Amino acid sequence: MNSRALHRTALCIAMGMCLAAMVPVVRAANNDGSLAGRSAAGVQLTVTNPETGFSRTVTADADGNYRFPFLPVGNYTLQASKDGAAVGRPVSVTVNLGTTSTVNLGDATAGVATLDTVEVIGTASIVDVTSTESATNITKVELTRLPVQRDPLAVALLAPGITRGEFGGISFGGSSVAENTVYINGLNVTDFYNRVGFSSVPFAFYKEFQVKTGGYSVEFGRTTGGVLNAVTQSGTNEFEFGAEVTWQPLFLEEGKDYYDADGNPLLISSYDETDERDLTLHASGPIIKDRLFFFGMYQLRDNERTNTDDTGGFIFEGSADDAFWGAKLDWQISDSHLLELLAFSDRNHTVTDSYEFDLASGSRGDYQNSQFVNNGGRNWALTYTGYLTDAFSMKVLYGENEREFSQVSKNDIDCSRVRDRRAGGLGDVGCTSSGSVAERLDTREAARIDFEWSLGDHLLRFGLDRETNTSEHQQYYPGDRRLYEIRTTSPGATLENGGVVPAGATAYVRARRNEVDGEFETLNTAWYLEDNWSVTDNLVLNAGVRMEGFDNKNSDGESYIKIDDMLAPRLGFSWDVSGDGRTKVFGNLGRYFLPVANVINIKQAGGFLDERTYYVFDGFEPFEYNGSTYLRPILGAQIGPVDNSQGDGTVGDLRGEVDADIDPVYQDELILGFQSMINDKWSWGVRGIYRDLHNAIDDMEITSNGILCGGEPGSIGFVMGNPGEDLTVYTDTDCDGVNDGFVTIDTSRAGWALFDDDGNYIGERGYSTPKRTYSALEFVIDRAWDDKWALNASYTLSYSKGNAEGPVNSDTDFSDTGRTEAFDDPWVNLGGYGYLPNDHRHQFKVRGTYAFNEHWQMGATLQSQSGRPVSAFGVGNPFDGTNYHSFYVCVANCTSSNVSERVYELHQRGTAGRLPWTHDLGLSLTYLHSFGGVDLKVKLAVYNVLDEKNVIEVDEELQTEIEDRLNPEYGRPTSYQSPRYGQLTVSIDF
Repeated sequence: MNSRALHRTALCIAMGMCLAAMVPVVRAANNDGSLAGRSAAGVQLTVTNPETGFSRTVTADADGNYRFPFLPVGNYTLQASKDGAAVGRPVSVTVNLGTTSTVNLGDATAGVATLDTVEVIGTASIVDVTSTESATNITKVELTRLPVQRDPLAVALLAPGITRGEFGGISFGGSSVAENTVYINGLNVTDFYNRVGFSSVPFAFYKEFQVKTGGYSVEFGRTTGGVLNAVTQSGTNEFEFGAEVTWQPLFLEEGKDYYDADGNPLLISSYDETDERDLTLHASGPIIKDRLFFFGMYQLRDNERTNTDDTGGFIFEGSADDAFWGAKLDWQISDSHLLELLAFSDRNHTVTDSYEFDLASGSRGDYQNSQFVNNGGRNWALTYTGYLTDAFSMKVLYGENEREFSQVSKNDIDCSRVRDRRAGGLGDVGCTSSGSVAERLDTREAARIDFEWSLGDHLLRFGLDRETNTSEHQQYYPGDRRLYEIRTTSPGATLENGGVVPAGATAYVRARRNEVDGEFETLNTAWYLEDNWSVTDNLVLNAGVRMEGFDNKNSDGESYIKIDDMLAPRLGFSWDVSGDGRTKVFGNLGRYFLPVANVINIKQAGGFLDERTYYVFDGFEPFEYNGSTYLRPILGAQIGPVDNSQGDGTVGDLRGEVDADIDPVYQDELILGFQSMINDKWSWGVRGIYRDLHNAIDDMEITSNGILCGGEPGSIGFVMGNPGEDLTVYTDTDCDGVNDGFVTIDTSRAGWALFDDDGNYIGERGYSTPKRTYSALEFVIDRAWDDKWALNASYTLSYSKGNAEGPVNSDTDFSDTGRTEAFDDPWVNLGGYGYLPNDHRHQFKVRGTYAFNEHWQMGATLQSQSGRPVSAFGVGNPFDGTNYHSFYVCVANCTSSNVSERVYELHQRGTAGRLPWTHDLGLSLTYLHSFGGVDLKVKLAVYNVLDEKNVIEVDEELQTEIEDRLNPEYGRPTSYQSPRYGQLTVSIDF
């Protein structure tokens, strides 16, 4: 060993660690972390958590490597010893969620006594030189210093490249909001019915969040978006008690009203109010010191919301006061065996009373109805961790995630919903405004086992996981089970069912039935194997493979969509350029698969009824109900046939409803990045990302099976398959009206029958192949907290382009995951390649904290992003008389009975301009004070401080029927930024 190496070794021992060698490696289980590094061969390393007494000792192998896997998140000390004597000083180290903290110790045999007088003070590296993953860790302590809404999604939005999307979700790297996964303490709590929501716990229950934006390990799957990973609080050897009060004051919230050019109300929000008060009580401590600990939380809620409908005709007053309870038990059976139990209930019951409202006077009128909504459920997970040898460990988890949803109102038995959706219309005019009567219970049974095995320079990780997801579902419209919607039209216009509007009619009524009932199950299984190979001291290679299987079943328990052997390889590297832990180059290449949501089983394989009947609108008929006057439509002549093409209420022969050789949806991702320390506190980095989504599973209407009977092809109906790929389906092959054999249709060029003006069959048309790419360049600069101030800033330049947003469509507000309108016929996506709804070209994000002194802190967050693209949708096409979504707008001869005479213009996706930039500035002021053993914290946070109310969504339907007019509502804003509001939080901890 040369003199320079000897000097470095001596300093390492004197400090208890190597300067700039303590870095987190993102390779650990999803509810804990790990500690690893190098020392001298044969040295004993002991890690101890001073808060719980947990202690574990391992011996460095022949190459000096050591590792502590599956460590609970927390603060530890690491002590080296040789022949029973301590070597050097204990090292303090923090183990974070989903990461491996690395501490490289010096040669423990080298002259310890001579180092007693050496005092070295150093700072650990803030560059993760061995991670190939892209992730952001944010602790509860950091969040208390910032104005962050008390919502896990708001935490995720702090990470670069993430934007808020439709339906209450977020978009990771251009993906739709239905492609993400959420874990709490290792339990998957993602809503598997529609893949948008998730179960959650109060903000005070969380301990740390990890936001995975790309390149994650093969341990994680079932997502083509991102992963939000969280861990909760646990008890320690100290008894602790506390209370927290959160209040959202009304005086900081101010809505705004919007009107059209004629003064008609478009969006009334000035009467919207939210009054939320929560009292959270928590206690923790030892049941048996150093062995058994508890953490318990109970939250009392008093949440009240008031809002009008869009036009200000009704006002709704809602309240929810269900309490939350949660508990965590941790049993350190021995230094080699741990057991933990998480249990919580997020059940919530909301009652909303509706009243008539006089917008001119701002006064509430007569009582109308009461709606009752239930959601949430009980959740639990039991996790065992076993350190079987120094090199071999395992973790086993079993848990259940429950999500209930039910929706009903007092008037739903007697009253049908009636909506006047004409320009300047009256909105809901019937005696109920309930969207549907629904009841569903979703239960996930999750089980997984994970192993780690250290073999010299190789760290092998492998495991299995299985989820059984069951939905018990019932849904229908209130009243006579039909939803009545009135829309403007013109004589000669062609409606969606092909019916032609008769002379004299200027409006029509669509009466729709939408029903389903049954129990549906999906099995998701996977195994994975991963090798983390330390090729040299400076280079780490990560190679892994994940094999997945999905089995979605119908209401009879038969497999509906079953896909096996989905191979997802992942390959990554990290190069410590100079070998000092200050600069790295890293990359990752991987494939990720997306499961089929349960809504597909329910809506496509469960006796689903979607029946639509069209009538001439002959005006309103007033009627009395519970002392009030309401309106119902007078139905004139029926227009065209009854349309039940999307579901006739029966469970058919599944062989004729789903592709027999269906392929999965998957995404390939490539990441290359660079990160470097500027000094001991500052670092910066840049990351390039490319994502390519392959395939889609969606419903297509197949009107030609390729077999001519009497000069015309046979029709199959709606089929689940891969648009633009081969479709193998059971159909009538001998023209006797009975399905008897399989045919394979190349849907890139066939599957849709074309006819001339006289109704003669003239050929076939295929479907567009789904495409979505995301390219981005991210820049990040970070200053670590030093008890005085901290700063993190990022800029993302991104391009999201294609013809398929994902399993939901936010530009047409279609939220049934996997049943979008994008491929219902070939014309929906024809000419539809362009910038997608989640394309926000520029994003700036800044967060920081400044401490004036030990008592006062100020925090700030700023999120600015450019607006999304706007499209101009039509409904017809220049090839046949179909009336549905398209990018074609009829401009001449639109009511001609000869389809070939109609003239159309193509308006390509995203070419109608962009929405404005949005800016959201948050500020917080925090007061901290300790009174003996009591800690007081008072925090006032204000969100959207500048009270910006920019448009974030508009009506993109330029034409709603095939007619000689455009939609006067086109371009009308339909959603704005949330107004300014504030939260006051007061907490006391003993």
